[in-house]
Amino acid sequence: MDWGSVTAEDLIDALREVDWSAPPRPISEFFSRFTTPKSLSKWESRLKCNLYYYRTNYFIIIVFILGMGFLRKPVAVLAAFLTGLSIALLNDSFAVSFSEKVTRTIRQFSPQLVAKLRPPAAPVVRGKRTTKRAIHICGQPRMVFVALFASVGCVLWFTSNSLLTVLWALLIGLLTTLIHASFRVPNLKARLSTFREEFRSAWRNYGEF
Repeated sequence: MDWGSVTAEDLIDALREVDWSAPPRPISEFFSRFTTPKSLSKWESRLKCNLYYYRTNYFIIIVFILGMGFLRKPVAVLAAFLTGLSIALLNDSFAVSFSEKVTRTIRQFSPQLVAKLRPPAAPVVRGKRTTKRAIHICGQPRMVFVALFASVGCVLWFTSNSLLTVLWALLIGLLTTLIHASFRVPNLKARLSTFREEFRSAWRNYGEF
């Protein structure tokens, strides 16, 4: 993939659809071979490639920095958890996995309730679904839970008086990510991983037709 031709919107869509359950890259690989990009286009291409390939590592770094800032503020920890959960639910694979776990938990206590929480079926015309089935959690669109968790998280941020702390911690985490992604040279594994994701995406699109 020519990462220089990939727009920010394309990158966000890819991060939203990709599977985030993959383990982080090894430390030895994460901290090896750093060079200065030779041009602005090379920097943009390297930045997008690294953000995609090392996404799990960057997520762990940001969460760790945020956690260090809230060691003595349990309310802020809960606020950070709910905010992170609302953001994670925007990812398709995480939302589906979260919905399945919640459904299994509810089934253990009330199988009848699970039947009532099934999402509505997509309309079918001539044996084919007319639209792509939206992701639901407990029978409701996932955006309902995203808005709910984000709203509760915002209330807890203000009540814990930790908004300035999280802004500084988030700034440090994002700056660390930006520096690493700018100077880490994409290796062969990163490029092969990109090609593999492209093939999976093309295969999914083929299956829909």
